[in-house]
Amino acid sequence: MAELRVGAVSYHPRVVTIWERFRTYFADAGLPTDYVLYSNYESLVEAVLTGEVDVGWNTNTAYVTLDHRAGGATRILGMRDVDEDWATVLVMRKGETLDSPSALAGRRLALGSRDSGHAAILPLHYLGEQGLDAERECELIRFDTDLGKHGDTGRSELDAVGAVLAGEADVAAIGISTWDAMGREALMADALEVVWQTDGYCHCMFTALDTLPQDRCDPWVNKLLAMDWAIPEHRRILEMEGLKRWVRPQLDGYRDLFAAVEEQEVSARW
Repeated sequence: MAELRVGAVSYHPRVVTIWERFRTYFADAGLPTDYVLYSNYESLVEAVLTGEVDVGWNTNTAYVTLDHRAGGATRILGMRDVDEDWATVLVMRKGETLDSPSALAGRRLALGSRDSGHAAILPLHYLGEQGLDAERECELIRFDTDLGKHGDTGRSELDAVGAVLAGEADVAAIGISTWDAMGREALMADALEVVWQTDGYCHCMFTALDTLPQDRCDPWVNKLLAMDWAIPEHRRILEMEGLKRWVRPQLDGYRDLFAAVEEQEVSARW
């Protein structure tokens, strides 16, 4: 079988270790796989479009970008269980409250990198659904840290949180996974609290163009979905990617981001 080339973004040194293990896992199943790492998602999207790689391990923002540029001619392959029900939370200093999102009018809202679905694009969209035009009615404090990584590094969210703790912003928008990691049970639990949470949406996923033959992608996807938490060799890969099982994508979970990108003309700003 022809080798399948998968592209990913190197947002952390452990990415190399993850993909070396991926490569071994698929090779052992008779599915030769190689990987190509990129410094940013815009380059990864371009690589999928030009055929430099067959599959992209994309953020939700990168998937929307790829789908737009490909005229909808994409093939959705798989995602992590933890990417099925993401959300964004608004956090404020402990003891402060927010009666409703509209109460943010006139206040300082800290956002992560403008190319991050969870820390910038979707918060504005969901606030708009609640009747708040945050770009006009709030003072937006943007932390465009690690642009090109689509918020993968989490650094821009930590910058936004830091602004709240320093009194330089009233509220910060961060991904629920960031809150779970540093807020709910850990060191920030006594300093911050969640005052509002968005609807759920989906995050990362493997994507290809619909020209990728089924007989090349289906065996690969089936083997991906077959990773088993109970098998130690598999668990090492799953743990490093922060999941317990791979699942088929839920396309409804991306509809809000498609709408948000259209509303905000996001791609024109990058």
